[in-house]
Amino acid sequence: MKRQDYLLWDEYFMGIAELSAQRSKDPSTQVGACIVSENNKILSVGYNGMPRDCSDDIFPWEREGSSLDTKYFFVCHAELNAILNFRGGSLEGSRIYTTLFPCNECAKAIIQSGISEIIYKSNKYLGTESVTASIRMFEAAGVKMTPYNSGNKKLVIEL
Repeated sequence: MKRQDYLLWDEYFMGIAELSAQRSKDPSTQVGACIVSENNKILSVGYNGMPRDCSDDIFPWEREGSSLDTKYFFVCHAELNAILNFRGGSLEGSRIYTTLFPCNECAKAIIQSGISEIIYKSNKYLGTESVTASIRMFEAAGVKMTPYNSGNKKLVIEL
């Protein structure tokens, strides 16, 4: 008889997104993303962080202050990082698993890249203008938005 407590695909891919988020050096919000093909192959992963060659020891991580003294102009979001990290052919028809519902800027990149579905764990910014814009664009472009249905499974990884 086969093992019964294995990870389901959604659990596996959201787990990869969660693990990727642990690479983020952002002190307040760690976000991970995992892009998957139609036949359940991982195509790319990403997390929120500074762009390549921009030292995260020099650029700011603050949330408040003047624009150039906060992280918002500098940090590359997990979803965009996953899209930019992809080195294959097309992302057309793929799915993206993300630990946080995409902002409007990431929504544009998701739509333009051909990703057809987002599976998101948290939508803590629901009701903000950014998320409202994302939802409007996803609906217009026919991108499916699926809340992750957590079975509250706990997985401990010892490294």
